[in-house]
Amino acid sequence: MAVLTRRIGGAELDVIVADITTLSVDAIVNAANSSLLGGGGVDGAIHDAAGPELLAECRTLGGCPTGDARITKGYRLPARHVIHAVGPVWHGGSRGEAEALGSCYRRALELSQANQLTSLAFSAISTGVYRFPADQAARVAVHTTIEALPTAPSVNRVIFCCFSEACAALHTDVLARYGSPCA
Repeated sequence: MAVLTRRIGGAELDVIVADITTLSVDAIVNAANSSLLGGGGVDGAIHDAAGPELLAECRTLGGCPTGDARITKGYRLPARHVIHAVGPVWHGGSRGEAEALGSCYRRALELSQANQLTSLAFSAISTGVYRFPADQAARVAVHTTIEALPTAPSVNRVIFCCFSEACAALHTDVLARYGSPCA
């Protein structure tokens, strides 16, 4: 269920509280580590739900640097694809963390456009064990996505999938300043 929905240009943006592994979208965006071989939190949940085929495909990718993303099939997930975005570890904000996080959102949209995907759901990248402050991460996520949407005209739906009400409130506060409400 959407906490907030806004229309911005040709896209509908939603903030929801849900388990990202249950969403039927073209792609879910995984908060991955640089090995792409699974881990804890949302990364582990996505790998578990997708099955061993996801890990096998990820092994062929050779990892991924911070701020970048790779795309795989979704396998046993309702989502057709997984975009693995490697967010930065928080070191106080003076090591380019915000720029690297923004790059994750831009790269996910670029991969969506390259693969003609129309819908994607973002997890709250870097806010778990990577300790990026959730309020700052929400601002980067929403601002960067809105700025990058014109470069991905195939995308007509973006979901900010939050695991908690507190995370959703942060995203809602930022998104509420943009676009027009949807009925």
